[in-house]
Amino acid sequence: QVQLEESGGGLVQAGGSLRLSCAASERTFSTYTKGWFRQAPGKERQFVAAISVTGGRTYYADSVKGRFTISRDNAKNTVYLQMNSLKPEDTAVYYCAAGRSLNVQSSGYDYWGHGTQVTVSS
Repeated sequence: QVQLEESGGGLVQAGGSLRLSCAASERTFSTYTKGWFRQAPGKERQFVAAISVTGGRTYYADSVKGRFTISRDNAKNTVYLQMNSLKPEDTAVYYCAAGRSLNVQSSGYDYWGHGTQVTVSS
């Protein structure tokens, strides 16, 4: 069973940048598509970005296009989310997920990390 652990969250001012990382516990990570989701207080979990097994295809929520970049390094069993030009509305807990197909729905992912808090101050 794949276990995922996010890191890299924190407090940043609006306009700043953060890079989130998600490390997988097993080499089988390379056979899973990966996604990032986020959940703000009182709101539903929201799709942010997804990347195919080889990294050749990526998808982004409209709200983060042009600001966030998802990437993966299968040799390190790690997926990244580079977040630039952060806005206060990006404040949320960010979750990494692994699944068998590229999907923008949270139900399409089988494994989840515990999340990392990102707070953007105005």
